[in-house]
Amino acid sequence: MEQNDGVVTVTRDIEAPGQAVWDVLADGWYYATWVVGASRVRDVDASWPAKDAQIHHSFGIWPALLNDTTQVESSVEASELVLTARGWPAGEARVSISITPRDGGCTVKIEEDASSGPGTLIPKPVRQLAIGPRNVEALKRLAFLAEGRHNRGGHHPA
Repeated sequence: MEQNDGVVTVTRDIEAPGQAVWDVLADGWYYATWVVGASRVRDVDASWPAKDAQIHHSFGIWPALLNDTTQVESSVEASELVLTARGWPAGEARVSISITPRDGGCTVKIEEDASSGPGTLIPKPVRQLAIGPRNVEALKRLAFLAEGRHNRGGHHPA
C-alpha cells in the first residue's frame, strides 16, 4: 500500500490478462463477491459498466441491511473504472480502479475515499486506516475471480 494525497493506493499483480479482470468488473452481478461489505446485488443496469449505469446493492449484515447504489463515473474497457459507491447514512465514496497490462498478467490499483456525507467528517488518515485493508481484501477477491475464470477458459464453475 502507498499513499497519494493521503489516499491509500492498493496494488496487486494478477496472474490473468487485464481483460479477465475487466470481465469480472463488467459483470455487475459479481459486485458483492469482490466488494468487501456488499452483501448482495439486487439489480444491475443493462448498460453496466457504461457511464451513469448503476448497481443496486445492499450492504451490512442481515437483518441490518441497507439498500443503495453504485454508479459509474467513467469507464474505459480493460483499463479503468471509476465509481461513486453510495452507502447512506455513512455517505458516498469515490473508487478508482485501474488495470495495467504486464507480462504474464496485469497490475490492478484501487484508490478510495469518502466523497460526501458523514464519512467525510472522519479525518482522512483515520478513515484510510479502514479503507486500505478493506481494499487489500477486495483486490484479493477480484484476483481469485479473474484468475479462476481465466484458468477455466472464461467459464463459470458448474
